[in-house]
Amino acid sequence: MLNLHEHGLRLGASVNVDETTRQEQQAQAYAQKGQILQFRILQGCIQTCKSETVKSTVGANKYDSIMEHGAKVIIHADLDAFYASVEQRDHPEWRGKPIIIGGEGKRGVVSTASYEARAFGVHSAQPGAIAKRLCPQGIFVQPRMRAYVAASKSVFAIFKSYTPLVEGLSLDEAFLDVTQSIRLFGSPRLIAEDIRRRVQEEVGLKISVGIASSKYMAKVASDLEKPDGLVEVTKGDELRFLAPLPLSNLWGAGPKTQAKLKTLGIELIGDLHRLSLADLKKILGPKSGSHFFHLSRGVDPRDVIAHRGVKSISRETTFGDDLRCDETLRRIMLQLAEDVGRQLRQQELLGATVKIKLREPDFTTHVRQMTLAKPTSSDLVIHRNACQLIKNLRQKNDPVRLIGVGVGSLQEPDQQQQLSLFEKDEPCNSERILNTLDEIRRKFGKQAIAHGIFRREARYEANPGEDEE
Repeated sequence: MLNLHEHGLRLGASVNVDETTRQEQQAQAYAQKGQILQFRILQGCIQTCKSETVKSTVGANKYDSIMEHGAKVIIHADLDAFYASVEQRDHPEWRGKPIIIGGEGKRGVVSTASYEARAFGVHSAQPGAIAKRLCPQGIFVQPRMRAYVAASKSVFAIFKSYTPLVEGLSLDEAFLDVTQSIRLFGSPRLIAEDIRRRVQEEVGLKISVGIASSKYMAKVASDLEKPDGLVEVTKGDELRFLAPLPLSNLWGAGPKTQAKLKTLGIELIGDLHRLSLADLKKILGPKSGSHFFHLSRGVDPRDVIAHRGVKSISRETTFGDDLRCDETLRRIMLQLAEDVGRQLRQQELLGATVKIKLREPDFTTHVRQMTLAKPTSSDLVIHRNACQLIKNLRQKNDPVRLIGVGVGSLQEPDQQQQLSLFEKDEPCNSERILNTLDEIRRKFGKQAIAHGIFRREARYEANPGEDEE
C-alpha cells in the first residue's frame, strides 16, 4: 500500500515545483519499474498539490480538455537512421559521411543507411552492388548489434522515466502514453522536447517525435519532419492535418489499394473525406472500407500496450555464391542460432516459436515456423528445430541464396520456466555454460568458441521433439 506521508504529501497542500522534486523522482522510479498503479496514485497526489502550476504550463483549457474528457496524449518516438547514427556517434571521423550498414559482398543487402547515403538513393533492403554504384564513396560497415542494443536500452530507460506505458516496436521505435504524465512534467510538447534533449545529451543520438491523441496520428506526425523533428497534432485538428497527405500515409494502403482509389480520382487522404462509410465499403469491401474510413479521419482507438517489446529476433545471411553443401548450411545456421540465442539472453527473453527463411536462386522465398514445447533461449534448441524445418522444406543439396533463423512469440521467463528452461538431456544447454560462452565471445569475438554440435546431429535429427504449426 502506498503511504502518502512517506512521500511528504497531504491532500490539499500547496507546494512549488522545487518542493515536489523528490516525489517526482519517486514517481519516475515507479514508472521505470513498471509499477503502474503506484505511479498513477502518486501522480494523482502530486497533481492535487500542484494542479494550478501545471495548468499555467499546459494552458488551462487544454489541461481541462485532457483531464476531464479523457483525451489521450500519445507520443511516437523514432530514432533517426539508428544503426548508422550509432556508428557515426562511435566514429567521429564518419560524421557527415555516407554510412551504409551491411551490403558488403557480392550479394550483400543494405540494412540501413545514414541520411548522407540516402541522398544518393541508398535505402534499406537494397542490394549492396546497387548501393555501391549509387554511392561509390559510401563507407560500408558490418552491423554491431551489441552496440545497437546498448543504445536502445539507454533510450528506453529515458522513455520510462516519463511513463511506464511504453510500447516498444523495435530497438529504435516506441509509443508512449503520457496522458497522466503531464501532471508531473508539463505539456506534451515540453515532455517531447525534454525526451529529445536527453536522448541527444545522454545517448548521443537524434530522435524524431510525433504527438497526437492516437497511435496512428502520432506515427504519421513523427515521420513528417525527419530527421530530428517534432510535430504535434492537437485533438480536433486531425482532418486538417491529414487532408494534404498522400494515400501512402494510410496504414495498410498498399500499391493495389492506392491504384484502385486513384482510378476514382482519389489522390490524397483528404479526398477520402468526401466519401461516406457506405461508399468506401462498396469500393474496398466491408473490412477495408471501414478501416480506411476511420483511419483517414484520424480515428485509432488502440491503447499503448506496455512491455510488448520486440516481437521477434532473427538473423540472416546472403551467400556470395549459391550454397549447396548441407553440412556447411547447418554450420552457418548454427552461427545464426548462436547470435539469436545470445540476443535473447541479453534481453532476458524466451522464444516460443522457431522460424526459418530460405531464398532460392530465382528469389523464391520460403518462411516456415514451429511452436516449441517450451519457450527457450538455447542456441542448440533453436538450431535443432531450424534444421528440422529446413529438412522438411529443402531437398538435399538444393542451392540456397539466403538463409535466416529467428524466434518469435517472445516472453519474459517466469520462475517455473527459469527452473525448466534447459533440457536435462542437453549437457551443453545449461545456463551457466551458455553465459560462459557469451562472455568468451564478448571478450574475444564470435569466432573464439562454438558448440561442438555436429557430433550429435544424428540424435537431433531423429528426435526433434516439437510440433510444427
